[in-house]
Amino acid sequence: MTMNLARALVLALACAACSPFARAQETTAPSDLPKQVNTFIGTKDDGNTFPGASAPFGLIQVSPIGEHYAGWRYDDPKIRGFGHSFISGAGCWEQGGQLSVLPVTGAIGPGGTFDIKKADRFDQKNYSAAYTHAGEIGEAGYYKVHLTAAPGHNQGGIDAEATALTRAAAERYTFAAGEKQGHILVNAGQANERHWVIGSSVQVVGDRAVEGRILTKSFCGGQQYVTWFRMEFDRPFSAFGTWDEEGGTPSSRVESQQGDGRPHGAWFTFDLKDGRAITAISAISHVDAEGARNNLRADGMRNGKLQSFDAMRTRAQEVWRKELNSVRIAGGNADDRAVFYTALYHSLLQPLTGSDADGRYRGYDTQVHRADGWTYYEYFSLWDIYRAQNQLLAMLRPQRARDIANSVLMIQQQGGWLPRWSYANFETNVMTGDPVTPFLVDLWRFGALEGRERQAYAALRQNAFGVPPALSRSSGRAGNESYLSRGFVQYDRSFPAKSMDVDPHHGGSATLEYALADCALAQMADAIGEKSDAATLRERGRNWRKVWDPGVVDKELGFKGFPRPRLTDGSWYVAPDGAYSPRSNHGFHEGTAWQYQWLVQQDAQGMIEAMGGRESAGRRLDAFFAYDELVKDPLHAARKQWVVGPYDYYNQFRYNPNNEPDLHSPWMYTLVGQPSKTATVLRAAQALFTNAPDGVTGNDDLGTMSAWYLFSAIGVFPAVPGSGQLLLHTPRFERIDIDLGNGHSLRIAAPGADGRKLQYIQGLTIDAAAHEQVWVDWQHLRVGGSIAFKLTEAPPTQGWGTAVGAAPRSPCAESR
Repeated sequence: MTMNLARALVLALACAACSPFARAQETTAPSDLPKQVNTFIGTKDDGNTFPGASAPFGLIQVSPIGEHYAGWRYDDPKIRGFGHSFISGAGCWEQGGQLSVLPVTGAIGPGGTFDIKKADRFDQKNYSAAYTHAGEIGEAGYYKVHLTAAPGHNQGGIDAEATALTRAAAERYTFAAGEKQGHILVNAGQANERHWVIGSSVQVVGDRAVEGRILTKSFCGGQQYVTWFRMEFDRPFSAFGTWDEEGGTPSSRVESQQGDGRPHGAWFTFDLKDGRAITAISAISHVDAEGARNNLRADGMRNGKLQSFDAMRTRAQEVWRKELNSVRIAGGNADDRAVFYTALYHSLLQPLTGSDADGRYRGYDTQVHRADGWTYYEYFSLWDIYRAQNQLLAMLRPQRARDIANSVLMIQQQGGWLPRWSYANFETNVMTGDPVTPFLVDLWRFGALEGRERQAYAALRQNAFGVPPALSRSSGRAGNESYLSRGFVQYDRSFPAKSMDVDPHHGGSATLEYALADCALAQMADAIGEKSDAATLRERGRNWRKVWDPGVVDKELGFKGFPRPRLTDGSWYVAPDGAYSPRSNHGFHEGTAWQYQWLVQQDAQGMIEAMGGRESAGRRLDAFFAYDELVKDPLHAARKQWVVGPYDYYNQFRYNPNNEPDLHSPWMYTLVGQPSKTATVLRAAQALFTNAPDGVTGNDDLGTMSAWYLFSAIGVFPAVPGSGQLLLHTPRFERIDIDLGNGHSLRIAAPGADGRKLQYIQGLTIDAAAHEQVWVDWQHLRVGGSIAFKLTEAPPTQGWGTAVGAAPRSPCAESR
């Protein structure tokens, strides 16, 4: 090394130490990243996340269950057990919690704490344990809580820990000093509060293991599916037994069976003289018992022996360290970083791995198939995730996105139809519209369907132009008969449904969702040479006009023209009092006409025209967001002015940050030529995401809200499905480095960015070239590069992004 080079290096290092990024870079060092995650975020106020342990996209999770319908709520008074299957953030009931395990002390026998003559002693609602949040830990890949009191009156309590790899998990239960015996209760007959166990079987194997299967009816009253399990302990148990509706049977080894949610499980007693900690390694499968055994061997063992708890925790957190380090931020404080990395964590939990270690999975035809060289995924909340989480995964995890796309195509191939809300190996038909189309078309646009475009298009065309057979589980586009002939889905509450939701029950919003999907598919059809279909679909992308009633007036605010449901005969819906209010939820799924009027981003120019021009549309947005109040108090106004409760979306005219239909609406300001107002709304919305149990706005919906937050924080958002257009806005952090998963990286720089101030884009460059448009194409960014923002605190009335030509041309706007 020459002297000049050495001097340059010293100066460079000194400069780096003085950099405004230096402190932030230290606090987000890769070794710290699992601890940056706070898994308690979203566990209160119906965020419905779970605090326990999971691997990225893991098949198995271990987390406490309590009184809450979704499994756990931060202020639940007791822990009923630690379940082994969860989805994160969904709004419906029946969300897992099967194989409920709890450590206890006391006597198991006649007249004991667990009186084997009384079956109700083995009800988890009765034997649940008190706990304390003091010392509780929720990190990426690790969870710990202290049980302060459980049956048996253990004075010192029990420490419970959990960690998880993709297909196997570990629990360690440490009993108090002085306890001579400890018991592990394995409850197969109960799960989450509203997750009904139809039937179960349990069999004790040797002196260290238990296995069995659990049949549950799941998610919004959906179909039945089976979970097989195996659990092995790190030492022999000294006694065991099983219980059912007639009580307990000591030393029962033969397969025990039970049904209809009746008491059922097994207990295992351990002598604590040689150590107070008991470790259990468990695995589940949706294929069969051998699948659970293989999964345990693959992830829970090394060289034929069970891994230690600490070894599995080390591996689990190393996996999370790598995942989280793919996005690196500079700037903000400790809470900002916790919120950001927890949002990234929540976004990377779903969909869940569905194939076992040997590649086998149970398909939609109930048969066993094999994913050879790829991973099959399950649990697709498509109505939610097509709006943000899907695109985030496509950007950050292109290989997983390819497997996800292939999984959805396998559902169609094996089940006959594309899914809407896919749970395990069946279709729930929950929610409405046609979410699978924008979902798959975006995956195509982001490159995840390369080589399978024709297969995907055929499946999507079947879905867009047809209706599933009556005997099919799937509803598909149940409103297609009316939509294809007249351009709208009729509002008909008496229309027969295959589940709790069907499109004609929400005809107004279903029409808007269909039109959005049609426009997305039109872009794919055009690109692969299906020109006739493309023209038809593009025209259908403007079908939102078929439910736009220009005569509807909001009496309180005076705005004229809103979406309105139409009846089977084509007439407009009229309320029993002879009127119609755009604040009514009639005909709109989880929302009102006020919130759904913005779901026409595929034809923003047409929307602007229908609203009377850009200025008029801007005034309507101002009323929708309470814009003047946001400017006065951007860090607090949202909780006062917007829809507040997670389910308070009825009879509302304001922005609902808790639910999906209007998540894209802050960027409608950008599309009407007022990008600075998008920045204001996003700052106000980001204040709803906090480093606290109530720190997720509404249900997190399998990572959707978290992904939305991430996009809002990094400065780009995919507002128009199928287009590949990423709208640009003010970032929250000074620098964000993103590994795109394909060997390329993207750097986003915004010197001086401060999430506690209103800041606006004065100008920006992309790859050092001035960029006047409010959007950038994904094809440009997918090979990496840089976006550099110049920010100002003075809200511009003109300037960057305000010219008509700065906005992208909507893919389904009418030709002029």
